[in-house]
Amino acid sequence: MDARVALLHLWTVLVLLTAELKWIDAAEVYTNAWAVQINGGPEEADRIAREHGFINHGNVFGDYYHFRHHAVEKRALSGHLGMHIRLQKEPQVLWAEQQVVKKRKKRDIYEDPTDPDFSKQWYLSTPTHQDLNTKIAWAQGYTGRGVVVTILDDGIEKDHPDLVSNYDPEASYDVNDGDADPQPRYTQRNENRHGTRCAGEVAAAANNGVCGVGVAYNAKIGGVRMLDGEVTDVVEAHSLSLNPQHIHIYSASWGPEDDGKSLDGPAKLAKEAFLQGITKGRGGQGSIFVWASGNGGREQDSCNCDGYTNSIYTLSISSTTQSGNVPWYSEPCSSTLATTYSSGNPGEKQIVTTDLRQKCTDSHTGTSASAPLAAGIIALALEANMNLTWRDMQHLVVRTSRPGHLSAGDWKTNGVGRRVSHSYGYGLLDAGAMVALAQNWTTMGPQHQCVHTMLAEPRDIGNKLVFSKSVDACWGRPEYVSSLEHVQARLTLSHSQRGKLAIHLISPLGTRSTLLFPRPNDFSSEGFNDWAFMTTHSWGENPQGEWTLEIENVAANGRDYGNPTHHH
Repeated sequence: MDARVALLHLWTVLVLLTAELKWIDAAEVYTNAWAVQINGGPEEADRIAREHGFINHGNVFGDYYHFRHHAVEKRALSGHLGMHIRLQKEPQVLWAEQQVVKKRKKRDIYEDPTDPDFSKQWYLSTPTHQDLNTKIAWAQGYTGRGVVVTILDDGIEKDHPDLVSNYDPEASYDVNDGDADPQPRYTQRNENRHGTRCAGEVAAAANNGVCGVGVAYNAKIGGVRMLDGEVTDVVEAHSLSLNPQHIHIYSASWGPEDDGKSLDGPAKLAKEAFLQGITKGRGGQGSIFVWASGNGGREQDSCNCDGYTNSIYTLSISSTTQSGNVPWYSEPCSSTLATTYSSGNPGEKQIVTTDLRQKCTDSHTGTSASAPLAAGIIALALEANMNLTWRDMQHLVVRTSRPGHLSAGDWKTNGVGRRVSHSYGYGLLDAGAMVALAQNWTTMGPQHQCVHTMLAEPRDIGNKLVFSKSVDACWGRPEYVSSLEHVQARLTLSHSQRGKLAIHLISPLGTRSTLLFPRPNDFSSEGFNDWAFMTTHSWGENPQGEWTLEIENVAANGRDYGNPTHHH
């Protein structure tokens, strides 16, 4: 039992901000201001202003000037013709126009959707504000218009009355049968209802008298039918790389078995699809992949053993219940970025959405139901600022998510003062805060990747192996990292019983991430072969200083691990 090589990879970047405002048009009230186009430069403009009793408020751009006349009524219902004619007579005046007041209103005319089941959608808006704050985003005029989301799943009922108006064939495909039609396969047991349910959470139409509404109820929605058949590397890659210049957001609520013993992730082609997606997708801003963190809570699974949700290229989303508790199916891990609501114990409300056979359900459940809610909120943020890159979007999530009323035993404050937990990441998504921050967001610089080898020679783990290394974060080199985003610890180690291992990483600022919780069902003797454990918990920290990795053998005693509430 020796840890063969453990390398620690740090990844990163820097932030700036700017601002702009949104406006709207209307009726004629004349002001005492004129726009005047004058040949002959500023001196000529000054002379003309003086001669006609104007004050020259300066050059606007080119040969346009801003004049005011104090003998003219400030807010008149008709223009001052005499003044206008005198200006026009000047040979150097090419054009003049008395300025009218234009009504400008912030775009916040907003009424609640009228859909019959909207009142049941407790997670979108509730009087106690224990919700995803979507109303605030809608009231600012953001409803997902112009954004394209696709659900990678078992198909989508494209003729569902609550989806048909937003359905986008260009965001859809059937990889299982190799044709353009993503319609689900109907069976007695309705097992292919999952994609349709997820689609409604994102983009069920508003004010159409059917069911409830999607978070981004004016977004375009598509579906890729890929889970109803043999899923291979090529099936996944095809799905993840469908029409990447048209689709903005891919939502996936699947992964390796949540059995508490699998260690699996994207193979060659799917890995390449993620890389192509973030580098070339969406005109180079990067496809946004939203992923459900997994439902293996009962099996004491760890989502860091799932290479999809553990990837830096996916926005990994976990669930909380209506009462703000960790659901029984939730898997703790350090790669989760944030949380949305979903189902809980009996008696707690579930998710309302479109269902197979043109129906409506109020019992959609699991982390499956959390990822599409996040995809909808991300669509709202993208509508607010279409220039956001895949990394910008993760920054917005980290900065705006709220620990709020979420209960867990492992909340901690990281080195830059943010609360973070292995069950919830940075907390509950907040649609209102996301769109507000998105509007004036300045894109991050390029991502830097700095790699440090922490341990070059094999070491025996024994009961506990602790090693530390001081890192300079590639200081003075182009890949220098001044502020962390994702941190990966790539580990190769052999062990007779993989599930008995716990692995922790401590940053120079003292943030302790659990990279691996013990998994009592994992008896594998395969160990880890260059597995990239990822943590988001040090986001924003300066990586320079001493990093510590702890690998320990634990007799996985009952519920203690895997249940985050008892975890240190």
